[in-house]
Amino acid sequence: MVRYVYDFAEGGRDQVDLLGGKGANLAEMTGLGLPVPPGFIVSTEACRAFLATGTEPEGLFKEVSRHLSAVESGAGRRLGQPDDPLLVSVRSGARFSMPGMMETVLDIGLNDDSVLGLAKVSGSERFAWDSYRRLVQMFGSTVMGVDATLFDRMMTRLKERRGVPDDLHLDAADLAELTEAYKQLVHEETGDHFPQSPAGQLRRAILAVFGSWNGDRARLYRRREHIPDDLGTAVTVQQMVYGNFGPDSGSGVAFTRDPATGRPGLYGDYLPNAQGEDVVSGIRNTVSLADLEHLDPHAYRQLRGHMRTLERHYRDLCDIEFTIERGTLWMLQTRVGKRTAEAAFTIAAELAGEGLITATEGLARVSGDGLARLMFPRFDTSATGDPLAHGIPASPGAAVGAAVFDSAEAVRRAAAGEKVVLVRRETTPDDLPGMVAAQAVLTSRGGKTSHAAVVARGMGKVCVCGAEELAVDTAARRFTTRDGTLVDEGTVISVDGSAGAVYTGAVPLVDSAVMRYLETGERTAGVVDAVADALHLADDIRRLEVRANADTPEDAARARRFGAQGIGLCRTEHMFLGERRKLVEEMILARDDAARDRALAALLPLQREDFAGILEAMDGLPVTIRLLDPPLHEFLPDPTELAVRVGAAEARGERASARDTELLIAVRRMHEENPMLGLRGVRLALVVPGLVAMQVRAIAEAVVQRTRAGGAPEAEIMVPLVGDVTELRLVREEVEQVLAEVSAESGIAVRCPVGTMIELPRAALTSGRIATEAEFFSFGTNDLTQTTWGFSRDDVEAAFFSAYLDKGVFAASPFETIDREGVGRLVGIAVAEGRATRSGLKIGVCGEHGGDPDSVHFFHAAGLDYVSCSPFRVPVARLEAGRAANADGSTSDTR
Repeated sequence: MVRYVYDFAEGGRDQVDLLGGKGANLAEMTGLGLPVPPGFIVSTEACRAFLATGTEPEGLFKEVSRHLSAVESGAGRRLGQPDDPLLVSVRSGARFSMPGMMETVLDIGLNDDSVLGLAKVSGSERFAWDSYRRLVQMFGSTVMGVDATLFDRMMTRLKERRGVPDDLHLDAADLAELTEAYKQLVHEETGDHFPQSPAGQLRRAILAVFGSWNGDRARLYRRREHIPDDLGTAVTVQQMVYGNFGPDSGSGVAFTRDPATGRPGLYGDYLPNAQGEDVVSGIRNTVSLADLEHLDPHAYRQLRGHMRTLERHYRDLCDIEFTIERGTLWMLQTRVGKRTAEAAFTIAAELAGEGLITATEGLARVSGDGLARLMFPRFDTSATGDPLAHGIPASPGAAVGAAVFDSAEAVRRAAAGEKVVLVRRETTPDDLPGMVAAQAVLTSRGGKTSHAAVVARGMGKVCVCGAEELAVDTAARRFTTRDGTLVDEGTVISVDGSAGAVYTGAVPLVDSAVMRYLETGERTAGVVDAVADALHLADDIRRLEVRANADTPEDAARARRFGAQGIGLCRTEHMFLGERRKLVEEMILARDDAARDRALAALLPLQREDFAGILEAMDGLPVTIRLLDPPLHEFLPDPTELAVRVGAAEARGERASARDTELLIAVRRMHEENPMLGLRGVRLALVVPGLVAMQVRAIAEAVVQRTRAGGAPEAEIMVPLVGDVTELRLVREEVEQVLAEVSAESGIAVRCPVGTMIELPRAALTSGRIATEAEFFSFGTNDLTQTTWGFSRDDVEAAFFSAYLDKGVFAASPFETIDREGVGRLVGIAVAEGRATRSGLKIGVCGEHGGDPDSVHFFHAAGLDYVSCSPFRVPVARLEAGRAANADGSTSDTR
C-alpha cells in the first residue's frame, strides 16, 4: 500500500520532493532538536493522487487519523476536545515556495462547544473567542470560498462602532459577536453552515490545500517561474501554539542576514499578542526584532542561538517564523530565504569567506539574471507613484527623458543636449538613429525579442515593449493611457526596464556601482567585490568562450572591457543605414553593371574603415563578420510613403521626381509576401553581382591595414542563411578568389576562415555535408527558432504568445530561452554531424539565446565552443558559463 503521511521526526530536508519545502524543513528542525510543535506531513504523492482522480486517495484519512492520534497522545488532549481542546494548523507546502496556494488555516478543532473549554482552560475568554473568529474567517475564505474582504468589512464596522483603533481593543463579547456574524456570513454566502466537527474541519482543509494547487493564481505563478505542473503540494498539520495569549506572547519573522543587502545581523519583525498571520497581513504595525530583546530577553537569546544553528546547518540565509507562547519560544518554519540580487552575491561571498561554503558553491548560488539587475541603474522606488502603464520588461534598467515619437526628433533633441525616450508602436531599422540617441525605447507592440528589444539590449538601452495599455499616435505625437490620460511629445516620462513600468515625470535614479566596476575595473567593498570575485572564478573554470555581437568600434571596445573574447557576430547591414542608404539605393537602381560597380566602389572604403575600426578594438581576438543578410528592399523607402509622394505630385498636375518614380518601381518589383523567407542571406550573394566581392574586399583590405599598423587582426567571414552545401561552396569560391587578389596586391597573406550560420532546419539536418565547406558553424538561433516553429517573430509575439504562455504551450518564449526539444535537438544534430565530418570544427551561437542564462547551460552541455551575445550581456554569459561548468562537475575547483 502507498504511504501518504509522515511524522516530523521521520523526514529531513533531503525529502523536499515528497514532503514539500515546509514539511521537509520542519522535519529538519525537529531532527536538530529545536523546539518545533509536533505534527505530521501529508505528502505530495497524496496530492498527485487526488489531482489525478478528483477524490481523496484510498486510506489517506485512516493514516491521518493514526498520526493525529500520536500528536493527541503526546499532548494529552484530543482534537476539539470540549473541555480542553487540542487545536492544529493546516498549511500548504510545495517543493518551491509558491504564492497563490491556499492560505494557512489556524485553530482547527474549535467549535461552539470547545471554544468554551478553551476559554476555561486558558483562563482567557477573550483569547478563546479571538481564536474561534480567526478559524471561521480563515476556514470560510480559504476552504469554503467566501470573499475575504467581506470578513474584513465586518471587522472594520465593528471597530468603528466601538471606536477602537485595532482588534486588540475588542473584548471577549465583541469577538463572540463577531464570530457569530462570521458564521452567519458563511451560511449566507455558501448555503452551508460552518462545520462543527473537528475531524471534518481537518479533512476539508487538507483537501482544499490539494485543490488550491490548480487555482488560477498558483497556475499563473508556476508559469511565470517555470515550475512544473505535476509536482503537487504537501500539507503540514501541526499542533497550535498561541502568540495571541497576551503581552507575554507574540509572533515574528526573522532573517539570519539582511535579505536586501546581505549584511549579517538579526533582521525581521515581531508583533506582540498576535498570531503569525497578523505579522504578514499588516493589520497592525510590528516592532523590530531588536525590540524583542527588551520585551522578552530570554526568548530573544534563544532565538538568536537557534538562528545561528540554522544558518550554520543550512549554510545559507535562513528565513524563520516563530511564536512565543507565554514566554516559551517555538520555531514554526524555516527555509532558505529569498533575497535580492545584491544580497545573493554578498551572502555567497561572505559565507565562502567564513568557510561555511566553497567558492564554487557560492557561484552556484548567484545567477546571471541577478547580475543583469545589478548592472543597470535603478529607480528609487520609494519615490514612484502609480505607473501610467505596464509592458514587457525587455531590457533592464531605468531611464528618464522627454517622450518623442520619431527617430529624427529623437536625434534632434539629443543633439541639443536633451534626454529623450523614443515612443513607437514598434520599431524598424529606420529607427536605429533615434534608438541610439534615446535613453530608452517604449513600444506598444512587440515582445522581448522584437526589433526594439533586441537592438535595445544590444546597445544597453532601457526598453519596455508591448505596453498595450498605451494608444500611440505618432501623427499626433502623443499617446493615450487606458484611463484617458494624454501624454504629449516633450512630456518627461520614466521607463523602468526591469519592472516593465512607465511613469510620468522624472523618477530619481540610483547609480549602479557594478556597472562602474565593469567599465573601469574600480572595485569597492561589498557587492562589487562579490561580483568581481564571482566573475573571476567563473572565468577560471568555464569551458565556453564568450564573444559579443557588435557592429561598431565603440560596441566592440565596450564588449572587450566587459570581458568578451572576440566578436561572434558583426552585422554588416547596420553599416548601410543613414547617409549610406543612398549608395545602396544606387546599387539597387543600377541599370547596368557599370552603374552597380560605381555604387559598390563608393561603399567599399566606408566598409573597409568600419571593419578596420572593429578589428582594432578587438586586436588579437576573432571577429566574425556576417555578409549582408536582410532583403535589399529593407534599404529602400517605405512603399506607402513613396506612393503618396508620387500620387500627390500627379494630383497637382506635376510630374513626380524621376528618383521617386524609379524607387517606387523598384520597391514594387522587389515586394515579397514573406521577406524572411525570400531573397536574403546567401541568396543575395549568389544573385546580386559584386556584392560579396565588395564586402570581402573591404574585410581583406581592413586586415591588411591593421597588419601594416602592427595589429594582429583575426577576421572570420560568415555566410548567412545557407540551406545547401552548394550555396556555401559557390560563395566560398568567390571569397577565396577575392582574398587571393588582395593578398597579391598587398603582399600580405590574408587568411580569413569561412563558415556559415546554421539558421535553417535543412542546414542542421545536412550539417555533415555543409561542414565539408565550412571551417566553423555559428547557430543563428533567432531564425532557426522562427523556421523550426513556423513563426514570424514580430507577428506572433504580440498576437498569441501571451495566450500560449497562459495555456502552458510554452513554459517560456522560445525566442527568449532555447526550445530544447525542437531547436535544441537540431543544434545537437548539427554539432554531432558537423564534427563527424570536420573534427576540429569550431562551433558557437550568435542568436539572442547566447546571453540567456538557461540557454548558456544548454550550449555548454551541447559541446559548443563559444556563445556570443550583446555587449551588455557578456558579463552575464561569463558568469553562467562558469556556473554551467560548475553544475556538471567539469571543474574540480573547490576553492
